[in-house]
Amino acid sequence: MSAKKRTPPATHDDNPEWTAADFAASRPAEELPPDILAQFKNKPGRPRVENPKIPVKLRLDGDVVTALRATGPGWQTRINDMLKSRIKRGKVEFVALGEKPKPRATSGAAKRKRA
Repeated sequence: MSAKKRTPPATHDDNPEWTAADFAASRPAEELPPDILAQFKNKPGRPRVENPKIPVKLRLDGDVVTALRATGPGWQTRINDMLKSRIKRGKVEFVALGEKPKPRATSGAAKRKRA
């Protein structure tokens, strides 16, 4: 593939360099008609998210990652959704470093099986 030939910027007539006379003749944008000025509103991009996601580095087993990636695009979002739903249902218990986890309550059927 051949390299594109570039035209030197000095030969572009579409956007010439401004001269001192051009700057002297210029006027502030506020003097433009309101309908034209409205097209140049400063839009900062995406709207801010109420609950922004935080990037983290997480090490998972290879078979876990392979299974999740096999579900297709959006697998990281699905991990987030799975964790969020388990936390909401109270299925995940968080223990601070150095603390011992609380013993899990077992149902009567589980106790009978052990006996």
